[in-house]
This record gives sequence, C-alpha cells and structure tokens, in this order.
Amino acid sequence: MESALALAETFMPSKPFDEMTRPDGTIRAPYEVYDRWSEHIPAELLRQKHTQADLLFKRIGITFAVYGDTQGGERLIPFDVVPRIISAREWDNLSRGVCQRVVALNKFIHDIYHDQEIVRAGKVPRALVEHNDQFRAEMIGFDPPHDVYVQIAGIDVVRTAEDEFHVLEDNLRTPSGVSYMLENRDMMMRLFPDLFDKYRVAPVNHYPQELLKTLKHAAPAHAPNPTVVLLTPGQFNSAYFEHAFLADEMGVELVQGQDLFVEDDGFVYMRTVDGPQRVDVIYRRIDDDFLDPRAFRKDSMLGVPGLFEAYKRGRVTLANAIGTGIADDKAVYDYVPAMIEFYLGEKPILRNVPTYHLDDAEDQKYVLDRLSELVVKEVHGSGGYGMLVGPKASKAEILAYKDRILANPGNFIAQPTLALSTCPTFVSDGLVPRHVDLRPYVLTGETTQVVPGGLTRVALKEGSLVVNSSQGGGTKDTWVLED
Repeated sequence: MESALALAETFMPSKPFDEMTRPDGTIRAPYEVYDRWSEHIPAELLRQKHTQADLLFKRIGITFAVYGDTQGGERLIPFDVVPRIISAREWDNLSRGVCQRVVALNKFIHDIYHDQEIVRAGKVPRALVEHNDQFRAEMIGFDPPHDVYVQIAGIDVVRTAEDEFHVLEDNLRTPSGVSYMLENRDMMMRLFPDLFDKYRVAPVNHYPQELLKTLKHAAPAHAPNPTVVLLTPGQFNSAYFEHAFLADEMGVELVQGQDLFVEDDGFVYMRTVDGPQRVDVIYRRIDDDFLDPRAFRKDSMLGVPGLFEAYKRGRVTLANAIGTGIADDKAVYDYVPAMIEFYLGEKPILRNVPTYHLDDAEDQKYVLDRLSELVVKEVHGSGGYGMLVGPKASKAEILAYKDRILANPGNFIAQPTLALSTCPTFVSDGLVPRHVDLRPYVLTGETTQVVPGGLTRVALKEGSLVVNSSQGGGTKDTWVLED
C-alpha cells in the first residue's frame, strides 16, 4: 500500500483538468464536433431545452427525497443539457480498471468470510476486518452461487489529468443512480436528436436486460427458470423512483417486505392474486440490518421474517449478498490495490486517492494540522453527509469536526481536496466549467462487465467540489464514443 504522506505532494495538479478545452484554448478531440455545433446554438434555446427537461422529468416523476429535510416532499435532480464526452480509448482503460477492481473485491469478500488468507499474509489488518461494523460473522463459511457476492457495483471515479482516473469510492451494498444514467440518455436523445446524429455514442439502454440476466445467473441451482423480484423499502425511500423504474424495465415484480413470506419448506414466496409464487432471486434495495427482524434488527418493519435462514440454506439468492459492506468501507478502500495484486497477480489499472487513517498517530497529526486543506469523511458515511470539506469550512466548523475526530479517530479517514476535472455546463451565465465525477455500473454474472457510460454528477455551484444530489449537485448524460 502506497503511503498517503508520500503521495500527497505529487497527487494534486496545479489546476483542474478541463475535459473540453486545452490550456492553449484549443478543443480536445471528443468535444470538437460539439464545439462546432454549439457555435450555432443560441443560449436562449439551451435555456428552453433546460426548462423542457425539468418539465419532462417532473411529469415522469424522477424525484428523490432528502433524509432530514424539514421541508418534506421530493426534489428534482437538476439536469444539465451539455453531455460529458469520453473517447473510446479513455473508456477502454477506465472500464478495464473498474472491472478489475470488482473482480478483486468479490474475491476479497469470499476470502474474509472463509480462510482470511489476505489477513494472514499481513496485507490487510485483522482489526480492520473483525472490528468493523460491516463485518457479518453470520456469513462466515457461506458460499453464494458462483462465489459472487457483488452482482451490482457502482465505482466512483474522478479525473485529474489527461489519462488519469482515480477511484474515489466503491459502492457495493445497494448502489443507486443507474436510473438517472438511463433517463438522462433518453432525455438528451429527445432534446438534441441532431447532435446525436453527429456522434457515434455507445448505447446504455440495454442495462436493464443485462441486469436481469445477471440476477438470473445468480439463482440457486434448483431454479432453472428463476423468478426475480426487486425488494424496496417503499415509496418514502429516497431512491424509490429508481426501484420502480428498474423493476418495470426488467419486467419483474416490485415488492415490499409484507409481500413476501417464508414457508415451512424454507422457500420464499410472493403473495399474488393467483396464490403464493416461489421467489428465487431478490434484488434487494434494503440494508442488511432491516432485511430480517429475526436475524438482525428486531424492530424492522421492512424485511421478511426468516429470510436470512432461507438465504443461508440456499433456498433464495440475495443480490447483493449480506455482508458486502465490509468491502466498501472507506477505511478498507485503501487496501484495494493490495487486494488486486494479492488475488489477481496484477498491477492496479486505476489508482486510489491518497488516504489518511485517523487512528494512525502519524496520519492523525498530519491531518489535524491541515484540516483546512483536506476532505474528512466518516468511514461508513455516504451521500455527502457527515463530511468536512476543509477549504470550504468555517473555523468554527473545523474546530467542531476536530472534536469529533478526537472522540473517535477510527471513524474517520481523510483525503486531499481533489482538483476534480471540469466539463462545460449550462448555467444562467451560459456555458461554464463545473467539477464532475463519474459512477460506472459494473455487473458480475457469467462475466464482469460495465455498460459504456455511467452517472456523471456535476457540482453546479461555482467552485463547489460536492457533486451529491442531496448536497445541491446535478447530473448530465455521459457519452462514450464508439470510435
């Protein structure tokens, strides 16, 4: 594992990488056609298209809820009408890198719940695994079909230079956002068919079919024609639109906990108007703790009593598997390059972002002396919540966060304030560069594959590096060119 202290001085570029425009003002190859096209498009037309997109998204019902929002209700995720364009060469390297990573992470999860060879080899600290809240001792010795724990992964990557993509985060439990990738593409094709005619953009609309194929491949051996359902917490969940959308696109039933039950024979059944129907694969969008009140949280009203026992007996498959959170923990993240070398015998195609562990005395001293320069995150946090962006924080916020770190150092990691690359984005002032990240979606079934595209999130506020929709960010369509 490379030292964060050693990497920090060389990691940060002097200024953000502009994906469209070179420092000398010339246009990079993927954007040349767009640049010529946009010269003849008045700003007022783009503004009208932006308004049209908002109306269409509202009509379709593409909204999300924000936990803790005292105003209640749901919001539209702001949509940017300027596509992010990635060349075929750039995508080839990026896609191979995220697939390599997911293959290694699946092997790591299997190892952790079996022989723990990587721990015994000294490549991952034992305490980091066994004292981790996401480690599920109940999964020790369990073998899911084909030894695949993570059928669906979302890998967050950021770009810092011409050919430099870095992995920022691994999302392996219930990764969200893929519906926006699909709807953004549909929206751009509606709004700008003439622009699409000028490019050969790789399609993404086959994702639901590939997802269904992946889920069916995960079925228990006794189910040659498996029944697949999508298990949602319900309409008040922030990602409910996505749950309903994906179930509809795959042609499977969208169910809640009360729609399922475990029969005396140990199998899981779905209540239907024609009577009970056996279920073989559950694409679950509910966290581990709430899946089964008998096995985990007894107060859960979302899960299915007896589901975990049925799962352990091989009567049903859960995708993703219980216990996958051990591999997307932000402290474990730092060891993924070592996992790739240990399990695959390969060098990582994509690098990690330098990461400081606050329970390490040397790292802690370095971070506490530089809180105003770094980003600090909770190990189990997500969605942009609970983090400190040092350069944007007040002195009072920094002091308060320092107290939180000192109270429980092991709950935090820190990283440099990334100079995320920028893409042209349409705002009230016209086209301006804004910071972006990217979440490609990796599916593991018969093979490990990634749809050519992903969810590009954009920080709409000038100077902001926070792209999360819950924190004011927006999305844009991601075009991967076929040549």
